Amino acid sequence: MNGKVPWQLLQSMAAIAEHGSLSAAAREVGVSQPTLSRHLSTLEDLLGDRLFDRTREGMALTVKGEQLFQEVRSMADTAGRISRKGEEEADDLSGTVRISASQIVATYLLPDILTELRRKTPHLAYEVVASDTSQNLIRREADIAVRMYRPRQSDLFIRKVAELKLGIFAHRDYMAGKDTITVDNFMSFDVIGYDRSSLILDGMRALGMKVDRDDFAFRSDDQVVCWNMVRAGYGLGMMQVELGKRDPNLVHFASEIDIGSMPVWLAAHKELKSSPRIRMVFDHLATSFQRAS
Repeated sequence: MNGKVPWQLLQSMAAIAEHGSLSAAAREVGVSQPTLSRHLSTLEDLLGDRLFDRTREGMALTVKGEQLFQEVRSMADTAGRISRKGEEEADDLSGTVRISASQIVATYLLPDILTELRRKTPHLAYEVVASDTSQNLIRREADIAVRMYRPRQSDLFIRKVAELKLGIFAHRDYMAGKDTITVDNFMSFDVIGYDRSSLILDGMRALGMKVDRDDFAFRSDDQVVCWNMVRAGYGLGMMQVELGKRDPNLVHFASEIDIGSMPVWLAAHKELKSSPRIRMVFDHLATSFQRAS
């Protein structure tokens, strides 16, 4: 090693390892791709080792890289525990609560929920991580996570708080003059779906539809983009029923195809559930999602 290693370089290396590419890591940590690339090059120069192999699929850790990544994760977990302990000793209903949620939840549900909460607790501030990737609560990337699946990380306090009904929607102008939607003719419409994620495909196949990614007339893994394409009249899309009903220009096909519901789970680190402000926000989120179900 040719000198001291700045913690920021190690954080950048860990982000690349967790997300598999420079571009994905840059989006998640909020820095530019050239900055991350420069951090990695500097770190490899300091250590005198190559940490990643550049492959067609992305960035793959070398043996040395994997060893360092595990050490960095351990250091981050320790730092998170120290931070949580300090918060427990000085906690009250002031400060900041950081919430991780999907883009749809962060864009369309949390604004009303947090506005109501802010009026009740004016000394609390909020940070929202709007992402469809899993933030690590152990390392304090978020205080509370809103998940549409059961969290699997250890040392978490979790609670299933709601089931949000899902539905199929389309703009009234798009449906003008078209046949009624059925399972059999569904794919004859312009269906809006995900790109790399298989969530929509899996659900459609469970209904007996023989579909593939290329059958979608529009694809994006950004849920907000997909929803705005539905609202623009591009084609059919799926959304939480209560959200879809907010737009009077959309038609909800409630009886034609039942696509089920989506669970809502809340998670916080076990050490933080006794924090007054975290517990208060956690309970308010739970109540709010229950009302929306």
